[in-house]
Amino acid sequence: MAGIIKRFSDIMSANLNALLDKAEDPEKMIDQYLRNLESDLGKVKAETASVMAEETKCKRELDECNADIEKMQRYAEKAIVAGNDNDARQFLEKKQQLVSKQAALQQAYDLAHGNAVKMKEMHDKLVSDMGELQSRRDAIRAKVAVAKTQERLNKVGSSVAGVSNNLSAFDRMEEKANRMLDEANAMSELNTTKDDVADLAAKYDEDSSNTGVDDELAALKAKLGK
Repeated sequence: MAGIIKRFSDIMSANLNALLDKAEDPEKMIDQYLRNLESDLGKVKAETASVMAEETKCKRELDECNADIEKMQRYAEKAIVAGNDNDARQFLEKKQQLVSKQAALQQAYDLAHGNAVKMKEMHDKLVSDMGELQSRRDAIRAKVAVAKTQERLNKVGSSVAGVSNNLSAFDRMEEKANRMLDEANAMSELNTTKDDVADLAAKYDEDSSNTGVDDELAALKAKLGK
């Protein structure tokens, strides 16, 4: 019984969260704690019932003894009234025997009653502790559920951040590709640019080469009367 009380005391006095820090699964750990304590509480209930039953037995025997003492007293009084002193003496002798027994029964009852009171208080305290632990278990379960949800959100957040990083990388690659294309187009334009002065000179070169043809054409027209 002392071991059971110590287990309850250890759990109630310890920081339960600290005990669960080393556990891989706090929910399973707290459930196991409660199953163990519920088993212990069942033993305490049985022991408490036994102690209370012993108190009831001692009380019944004491009450019966008290009733017998009162009965012998009444019989002795009746015998004296009837003038039967010898009968009265026997009743009184029996009463004395019962009084001696009464002292032992009273002592046994007082002890049983004290044990029952202590055991009942202990039982009620453990029941209260169990109720508190069950409430704390519910709170721990809620925290674990929130923590697991947060973990999933963190993973989603990491994925979103990864997508954003990839998009940024795509933007940079697209910008680089545009810059490369612009540079290539500029280089092509530079490579295909004509020499304006050379073109202009060629124009005049072409006009001077055609002057003799024009003169010859005019002379031919004059000859033919045109």
